[in-house]
Amino acid sequence: MTGKIIAAVAALGISAVMSAAPKEFSLSSPDGKLGVHVEVGETVSYSVSHEGTPVLAPSQVSMTLDDGTVYGVESSFQGKKTRSVEERICAVNYKKKTVEDRFNELTLRFKGFNIIFRAYDDGMAYRFVSLSDAPFRVVSEQADFNFPEDRTAYVPYVRDFDRNDFSRQFFNSFENTYSHIALSDWDRDRLAFLPLVVEAPQGKKVCITEADLLDYPGMYLYNGDGGNSLHGAFAPYPDKEEQGGHNMLQMVVRSRRDYIAEYESGTAFPWRVVIVTAEDSRLADNDMVYRLATPPAADMDYSWVKPGKVAWDWWNDWNLYGVGFRAGINNDTYKYYIDFASEHGIEYVILDEGWAVNLQADLMQVVPEIDLKMLSEYAGSKNVGLILWAGYWAFDRDMENVCRYFSDLGIKGFKVDFMDRDDQKMVAFHRRAAETAAKYGLMIDFHGTYKPTGLHRTYPNVINYEGVHGLEQMKWSGPDVDQVTYDVTIPFTRMVAGPMDYTQGAMRNATRGNYRPVNSEAMSQGTRCRQLAEYVVFESPLNMLCDSPSNYIREPECSGFIAEIPTVWDETVVLDGRIAEYIATARRSGDIWYLGAMTDWNARDLTLDLSFLGEGNYEMTVYRDGINADRAACDYIRETVSVPVSRKVTFHMAPGGGYAAKIVRK
Repeated sequence: MTGKIIAAVAALGISAVMSAAPKEFSLSSPDGKLGVHVEVGETVSYSVSHEGTPVLAPSQVSMTLDDGTVYGVESSFQGKKTRSVEERICAVNYKKKTVEDRFNELTLRFKGFNIIFRAYDDGMAYRFVSLSDAPFRVVSEQADFNFPEDRTAYVPYVRDFDRNDFSRQFFNSFENTYSHIALSDWDRDRLAFLPLVVEAPQGKKVCITEADLLDYPGMYLYNGDGGNSLHGAFAPYPDKEEQGGHNMLQMVVRSRRDYIAEYESGTAFPWRVVIVTAEDSRLADNDMVYRLATPPAADMDYSWVKPGKVAWDWWNDWNLYGVGFRAGINNDTYKYYIDFASEHGIEYVILDEGWAVNLQADLMQVVPEIDLKMLSEYAGSKNVGLILWAGYWAFDRDMENVCRYFSDLGIKGFKVDFMDRDDQKMVAFHRRAAETAAKYGLMIDFHGTYKPTGLHRTYPNVINYEGVHGLEQMKWSGPDVDQVTYDVTIPFTRMVAGPMDYTQGAMRNATRGNYRPVNSEAMSQGTRCRQLAEYVVFESPLNMLCDSPSNYIREPECSGFIAEIPTVWDETVVLDGRIAEYIATARRSGDIWYLGAMTDWNARDLTLDLSFLGEGNYEMTVYRDGINADRAACDYIRETVSVPVSRKVTFHMAPGGGYAAKIVRK
C-alpha cells in the first residue's frame, strides 16, 4: 500500500509499529551544533541545520535500479540502529599525524538496502548500501541539495561543453576557475564538478563533495530550473570506446549505456558529503573525506612510500642554460636534473611526456635519446628516485607488465595522465592502478583526473592528484585568467577534498599588469614570496619544483627554502582566512614550524597569533614581499627575527603577495 511504512524492531529495542504517517528521525553532531533531520514516508528526505540555522531544506534521496526497484521510494522500512564513535585515525602521508574521527550515526534499514547517515561536528554524510545477492544495475541516483533560499556559490563549471550535447561534459579535465554567482544565475546547460561551496547565513559555508568513490561514477551538480536546488548528475556507463585523444593516449567514449553502474552483488555506494563551517578557516583544514574513506588493508605495508619533492622538466620546457650540451629530452639533460636534485636534497626527478615513443601508447618503446636503465642507476647512485609520466591508456593496456618491468628497473612511481573521466569504468581504473602499483612498490600521482575522494587513504601509495587549475595554466592563459584569486579560493574549495598537484615554484614572477603567457619561459601571477608560501599552504605530499634548475641555482635563498620544506606534516593549523581573499596556514614537522600566507590582488596587512608554539624562545627565517614587489614581483626580503613574547606577528603583503617563514626553537 502506497505510503505505508513497516517499522521493525530497531537495534535500540524500539517496538514494531505499522503506520501510514511518515517516520521522523533526528541526528545531532557530538558537539550538538549540527542537526540532521530525516523523514521516511513514501520518499526519504533529509535536512541540515547548524546552530539552529537551516542550511539545507528537505532534500530527497533515492536510487533507481534496472528492474524498477527504487531505493528510497515506497520502500519497506525495517527499522533503525544507532551508534557513536570517538577514535583517532593514524594518518599516512597526510597533513597531520592523527585525524579525529568522532560522529553519531543512524542506519535506516529497508528491504534490500540501508541508508546510513552520519553527523560530525563539521558536517554530515550519507550513503546507500545495497544488500542484493544478485547482479543489478543502477539506472540513476537522486542526490538533491535544496537550499532554503537563493544563495551565492563558488561554482567550478566543467570548462569544455557543448550546449547541443550535454553528455560531452562527462569528458573533461576537472580544471577551471570559480564563478562566484547566485544559485539562480547558474547556467542551466552546464555541469559543475566538486567540491562546490555555497554561502549560508551568518557567514557560514556549505561545501558539497563525496568520499570513498571506489566503483561508481563521480558526482557532478547542476541546476536545471534556476531555483535554489542543486542536483547530482552521473556519467552513464561507457559502451563503445576507441583509442584517441591526446597523442592517442586516451580511450574516448563514443557511446554510453542507459545505466550508470553495474554490480555482481550488493555494495556500499559513495558517501555524499555536506560540510558545514561557521569560519572559512575550518574549510581549509577539514578531514571529512579522509575520515570517510576506506582504510588501507591491515596486511599491507606502505612504509616504503616516501613523499618528497620532484625536480620537474615539463613546465620549464627543459630550458637549461649555461650548460655544455643541447638541453631537451636526452640523457645529458636528465643527468643534469638528477645532479641538481642530489645537490639540493630533492628526492625525485620526473621524466614527463616525451621519454616514450609518441603516438604508440606503448611504455616499452623508449625514444633512442633516453637510456632508462642507465639513468635509473645514475639516479640511485645520487640518492634520487625517478618517476615516469604515462598516458592513461598506455599504462592501462599493459598495467601488470609495465609495473613489474619498471619496478625492477628501479623506477619509483608513475604520473598517470589524461584520464579526463570519472564514469564507473574510469573510477575502477584508478583503484586498479593504485592496487597494481602498490603490489610492485610504485607510487602513483594521478593527473588529468577528478578530485580526491579518499583513495590516498585506502592506498597510501596514491601520493597526489591534479584535478586543479594549477600553475601549468600560466604557460598559455592570458591576463583575463585570474590565478591569484584562484590561489586563495582553492584552499577552501578544491583542497577540502585532498592533496593537489598544483606544481608551484616559479622563479619568474609577474604583477597583474606585467604577466603574459610564455610557454618556454613561463611565469607566475603574483610575487616570489607567494610561490614560497604555496609550499606551506597547499597540501601536496609529492610536490613539484616547476621551474628550471638553472633558475633555482641563480636563486639560492628561495631554492633553499623550497628544497628543505617537508611535504607531509605532523600538525596543521589554519590561522586565518577568507575564501577568495586571503589565507594563513602553519604546519609542523617534528620540532620545526612553517608559516605561509597569501592574499588576493589587494595589498594586505595581517596580524597572526602564534600562541600554538607554546612556551620557549623561537626565531623565524622570514621571506616577505619587498617594498617594490607591487611593481617588481620578484622583490623580496629575507631576514631572521625573534618571535615576540606576545606571539603576535604583523606583516604586509603586496597585491598578489605572500609571506613564508621557518620557525625554530632557539
